[in-house]
Amino acid sequence: MSQAAESSPLRPEHFRRQDESDDALFYREPRLVTHIDDAAIEAVSRFYGELIPPRALVLDLMTSWVSHLPASLHPAGVAGLGMNAEELAQNPVLTERIVQDLNRDPVLPWADSTFDAAIVTVSVQYLTAPPLVFAEVGRVLKPGAPFAVAYSNRCFPTKAVAAWLSLDSRAQAELIGLYFRLAGTFTPPQAFDISPGPGSDPMFVVVARRLPVIPGA
Repeated sequence: MSQAAESSPLRPEHFRRQDESDDALFYREPRLVTHIDDAAIEAVSRFYGELIPPRALVLDLMTSWVSHLPASLHPAGVAGLGMNAEELAQNPVLTERIVQDLNRDPVLPWADSTFDAAIVTVSVQYLTAPPLVFAEVGRVLKPGAPFAVAYSNRCFPTKAVAAWLSLDSRAQAELIGLYFRLAGTFTPPQAFDISPGPGSDPMFVVVARRLPVIPGA
């Protein structure tokens, strides 16, 4: 365990949820809808297009039937991990599909240093052990690869963790930044407000990059 993890201010009560029933039941039925409006989708897609290098192998974590990646990106591949097989099957950009509940099993099924970039879009609020998941993302990313966590003000409130629901958008960025720091494998995170403007859903992204791998560390 890293020193950062040992000094974590996070407590079990921060990750309690109104609905503590099995997440597999909640996500059993496919939801083929978008959870942010078109302008917010365009904003996050544009951001990903500027952040992720061409021909990258991308990890789309906690994904659904839409990956929010721009058509111009032309990635080498996109591995999608989500909760509903039908939603993943409907996502045309995915070249690999994994159904996995990260709250039950945070260990990712890929080798170290596999991916050139990773994204989580409007889903981070549902993680009940986010530092463990972030550490796993760090493990499967190549050194220098970005991990972008995008969020808005929309969620399923019964499944979002208590800490998330208690915070405003600025404090939520700080919370995500804490997850990055506790993972122990990322550069200092940066927060971006990419909101389209009045009348549209707000949109924010927190990004950090995988630190160099130190042999024997």
